[in-house]
Amino acid sequence: MASGVFLIQTDGKLVEMSEENYGSEADFQELLAKYPNLLAGNLINDAKPRQWLLISREAALPSEENGSYRWSVDHMFLDQDAIPTLVEVKRSSDTRIRREVIGQMLEYAANAVVYWPVEEIRAEFDATCQARGLNSEDALDAFLGPSEDSEAFWQKAKTNLQAGKIRMLFVADEIPKELRRIVEFLNEQMNPAEVLAVEIKQFLGQDFKSLVSRVYGQTEEARTKKNTSSASERQWNEESFFKELKTRRGIEEAEIARKILQWSVNKLPRFWWGKGKHDGSFYPMLDHNEETYYPIAIWTYGKIEIQFQWLMNRSAFSDETKRRELLNRLNQTPGVNIPENVITRRPNIFLSTFKDASSLQQLLETLDWVVQEIKSS
Repeated sequence: MASGVFLIQTDGKLVEMSEENYGSEADFQELLAKYPNLLAGNLINDAKPRQWLLISREAALPSEENGSYRWSVDHMFLDQDAIPTLVEVKRSSDTRIRREVIGQMLEYAANAVVYWPVEEIRAEFDATCQARGLNSEDALDAFLGPSEDSEAFWQKAKTNLQAGKIRMLFVADEIPKELRRIVEFLNEQMNPAEVLAVEIKQFLGQDFKSLVSRVYGQTEEARTKKNTSSASERQWNEESFFKELKTRRGIEEAEIARKILQWSVNKLPRFWWGKGKHDGSFYPMLDHNEETYYPIAIWTYGKIEIQFQWLMNRSAFSDETKRRELLNRLNQTPGVNIPENVITRRPNIFLSTFKDASSLQQLLETLDWVVQEIKSS
């Protein structure tokens, strides 16, 4: 029976390729990990084809804050815009591909955007690179190219998670019509999340193998809605940040953030302003000995984040005792009570905690100490 896929060799001979099932789901998953381009990034976005950075296979997902990991998704990728992409792989012979996998994926995604901190994603990527004998920083630089900043990339991943801007991909050797209809419906309704199905058929002939990808779910209605949403994403700056913070949290908290910014000008003098549709942020930074430090971040929803997870990867605070000292100094401020078990995470404190001038001064003195530690390293 003709397959419709043919290969013409250099000697002019024709090889007819016949469709074959994958040996096992594990073989199918290994192909995606080794050749991520099978996910057909050009079919997902023809104007700006998606590129894929493998974060992990069997990526663990939590079901509660600081809780144990309850599930694992077959593959976790980030694309070049740091959009988390969850991939579930099933063979068409698995009856779960028709309906059950939908609920499974939605449960994964719903918990990922709430409970999956970006530092855990980064740790998964580091572990994946280590297992492959790669340096994670070099691998990320190669993926992003020389014009992109790796730290900004991870910050963007965090922002995308907080905004629910993720992608869910159902991958199979054949996408059944029941799944196609559900995917098309969900992709039209969900925003900014994206839901697609990728069919990857395998054809064999003589000593050759051909893999053909096809994407389902990109209806015109879905494209129109998501293009409109993407266009409304904003790049935050000082003016827009403080206007939003004042509107959402009031004059007093905006003034606290302003004082921290003014202090930072001479201490952490480089600023990174976030990009996102709803929430704005800024990160005061200090470049020292070819490393970039950003101990805090401030958000328009009225919180200041202590960036332990980034500090632990920098020379001045790689020693746990230094991070514990920072924790102790912060906890000496009235109203601050950061648990000891979060010195690898990003605990946050309400800006309103520092409405008293003495509390704010104590915070700034602690940050002065951080700057001194960086410069002396």
